Amino acid sequence: MKTATKRHWVLISLHCFLVGSLVDSSSPSSRLLSVTSRVGNRAVLPCSWKQRLQSTPSTCHVQWATPADTVFEMNGEDRWEAEEFQGRVEVSEEKLWSGNCSLIISDVQFEDSGRYESFMVVDGGTATKTTKTKIFIQSVKLSVFDHKSLQSRGPGEDLVLDLYTRHSVRVVFQDRNSSAWSVLWSREDEDGERLQRHPVNEQLTMRKLKSSDEGIYKVLDQHGLAVSTVQLSVEESSIALKRQQLLEKQTATGLPADAVKSSCSALLLFSALITSFQTVHLL
Repeated sequence: MKTATKRHWVLISLHCFLVGSLVDSSSPSSRLLSVTSRVGNRAVLPCSWKQRLQSTPSTCHVQWATPADTVFEMNGEDRWEAEEFQGRVEVSEEKLWSGNCSLIISDVQFEDSGRYESFMVVDGGTATKTTKTKIFIQSVKLSVFDHKSLQSRGPGEDLVLDLYTRHSVRVVFQDRNSSAWSVLWSREDEDGERLQRHPVNEQLTMRKLKSSDEGIYKVLDQHGLAVSTVQLSVEESSIALKRQQLLEKQTATGLPADAVKSSCSALLLFSALITSFQTVHLL
């Protein structure tokens, strides 16, 4: 009898725990939000303190932190940023008073990936003693990805490589017939006859493409990670244009690369058949 009673109470306790967990996870502020960004872009980590505070605080004191350290803190005109985020993080002071405490990260880097938590620091304590209380607002997971593209150009045309971020330091190249990588450009390099860096934008232009320029281009950051990967095909202008249109369609529809290559091959075969038919007809 005692064993049955004990088992009954265990089941009740387990039920209460599960119900409490479901109620807690249903709260908007308790859910872990997910945000994705491409390296070099801007990411917005959402936050709304009105869901957690019952009244408007006398001062809007917001803090963002990772599990390891504080990232950003703002209390009126006083602001603080972690060294690795210097000049790249902000919370809109104008929107903060209306409840929006979202953190804006500019020029996102791979090492920015991870979990962030936001807090509002409010006055607490008693009438004779004032203390500061930190109230948890929101958890956000940031994931950062690289850029990938397939491009096609005709001989003599230019290729514009986006560097995406000031932290891109090198471009390497792999010829279509080789497995070796060679350094094509470094940030300290001066402009050459064919490679020129844009004076303002993070872009690198390769002039007057040749068939030997066909291959894979990787833009690397200071840690050797690929900011972007570009697979380039150099073909006759009319074919290159049609191929580029197919590649853009692949990017938009998510078709596999093999399907695009088959479409390009079919297009070339069809063009050859039409040319042969016209030649026979003229004879």
